[in-house]
Amino acid sequence: ENREPSDSLVLGKNKNVDCVLLARHSRQHTIAPTNVNFRANIWALKMEGCTHVLVTTACGSLREDIQPGDIVVLDQFIDRTTKRQQSFHDGTPSCLPGVCHIPMAEPFCGNTREVLIDISKKLGIKCRSKGTMITMEGSRFSSKAESNMFRLWGADVINITTIPEVVLAKEARLCYASLAMATDFDCWKEHEEAGSVDKVLKTLKENANKATSILLTAIPQIAAMDWTDTIQNIKCTV
Repeated sequence: ENREPSDSLVLGKNKNVDCVLLARHSRQHTIAPTNVNFRANIWALKMEGCTHVLVTTACGSLREDIQPGDIVVLDQFIDRTTKRQQSFHDGTPSCLPGVCHIPMAEPFCGNTREVLIDISKKLGIKCRSKGTMITMEGSRFSSKAESNMFRLWGADVINITTIPEVVLAKEARLCYASLAMATDFDCWKEHEEAGSVDKVLKTLKENANKATSILLTAIPQIAAMDWTDTIQNIKCTV
């Protein structure tokens, strides 16, 4: 089994805090979402000594009040993936022993989310403090029927990478938080151009600096806090 992460880890410092960067689709963006080795990525970060995983993700908006360019600090997910390994404990010799029944009522790290929300406010960046992400297999976008169904289910945004990343991070006892950046209205919204790659990339470029500002400010603040209890409270029942 391939245990290589999506790309080489980039090690550096931000305000004297050790940081690791990893491009989940590779730096050339050559790895399709279904083929991302999420287990290798999360494990590589854990082995490097990371305690937190702060991610950005492009997504489609399923809500009128989440405009393209807005940022959502996710707190819940709905899983519509079908082909991805979601545990380090899968019964094979190369993986961890046993079966892991991990509680997932609160998938994202609440304390880390609070830091990101607080910093967004201080920087004057419009940010929704909670949201439910639905993750589908991709790489295609939704049909209109799917998009409307996801809205009825209570999903706020849609992407193709949050699952299994958030699940594996919790299994690895890492504090995981995600800044989801809306790039389009998926295809549910009448009189709006359906999500297209060109439109998505344009919005991403225009708004990536918002997410970068939040993360660069968050890192030293997170490093100054005591996370002992938070990490110990991530239950992993094997």
